[in-house]
Amino acid sequence: MHELSIAMGIIKIAEEETKKANKTKVELIELEIGSLAGVELESLNYVWATATKGTVLEKAELEIDYKIAQARCLECKTLYEMEKVYDSCPKCNSFFKEIIQGKELRVKSLEVN
Repeated sequence: MHELSIAMGIIKIAEEETKKANKTKVELIELEIGSLAGVELESLNYVWATATKGTVLEKAELEIDYKIAQARCLECKTLYEMEKVYDSCPKCNSFFKEIIQGKELRVKSLEVN
């Protein structure tokens, strides 16, 4: 379950940023996670409370901005949603694409106190 290591990385970022701001806790953390990032949201939510216990994120509200993967076909320029990275264009069946969004895995914002 790599979601625990993802949570630990998020905690490290939050602790570093809280320290830089001379604050002691985080009120709200916003994450941006794409559907192609390889993160199981249920698993992340499952480990979150345990991972954040005793950290600056222990009482923080967690908000996740989930991004559905989108691509633009390089052959016919069709913009389409993807479920898997190897999905083909629904219009021309080409596999050549530019992934526009869906790979995100970042801390979008922190509200510290």
